[in-house]
Amino acid sequence: MTKQGFLAILRLDLNQSLRTKGFWIYSLLFGGFVAYMFISGITESQIIGFVGLGRLLVTFMQVCMVIIPIYVLITVVRSIVGDKENNVMEYMLSLPVSFSSFYWGKFFAKFIVIYIPLLVAFFGAVIWGMIISLDVPWNLFWLYSSLLAAMVFCFLGIGMFISVYTRSQEFAVSSAFVIWLILVAFLDLLLMGMMLKLRINPDAVIGVGMLNPLQVFRVGVLVLFDPKLTTMGPAAYYILDTVSRGVFIAFAIIYPTLLGYLFAWLGNKRFKNRDVI
Repeated sequence: MTKQGFLAILRLDLNQSLRTKGFWIYSLLFGGFVAYMFISGITESQIIGFVGLGRLLVTFMQVCMVIIPIYVLITVVRSIVGDKENNVMEYMLSLPVSFSSFYWGKFFAKFIVIYIPLLVAFFGAVIWGMIISLDVPWNLFWLYSSLLAAMVFCFLGIGMFISVYTRSQEFAVSSAFVIWLILVAFLDLLLMGMMLKLRINPDAVIGVGMLNPLQVFRVGVLVLFDPKLTTMGPAAYYILDTVSRGVFIAFAIIYPTLLGYLFAWLGNKRFKNRDVI
């Protein structure tokens, strides 16, 4: 991968994204949601000891857990396969740009376009909280920002992997939706119910559950939100008995990041070694 080719594709994809209405609608959606939470008085409510900005950040993370994974998948799976169908790929690869530069340039451009609006909305909430004299939970801010980055990176890698392996945008979107449904279906309640019915060892139940990046993100948010994980039931106690809170938070950031990189690397390997036209 050449630095010049990577930066050229990165700038090109960023400029293209900034010219689309979808990017600004996406940005305004999350910025407006934060504004609405302030207007609705959610910072004045309290839940399990969280009040003010901490309460707002927790609610924001719960919304992101539902929306961001499917948004990232549906958006990203069109990138490579869409360029093929629109005959953009043939033109782009006629330029002095390597396959890896093209792939990773688009990858990190998508990451910036998806993650920066979330971070700006987060930071905007903190700035407004400081203006109206609310206590700023900086530990929650940095940890939640890291969790969001890890989740975006993870599903971005999966989306790029799908985009390389599929031959049409319709099939890519369908595949992304099916994967998202599987991950949602195997959240803790359904997973535990199925495995306990089959009387599988609890270690296996929790272990399989922790392979699900959506589950890891959910538990990571709850660990920060509710250190005793009282909202999760028996599985939470098992997790805290196995590892410490700090170890699990580190795992919730590192594991999705590595998983996303693995899928992105496999996608890049496939992209370089096949007929992309």
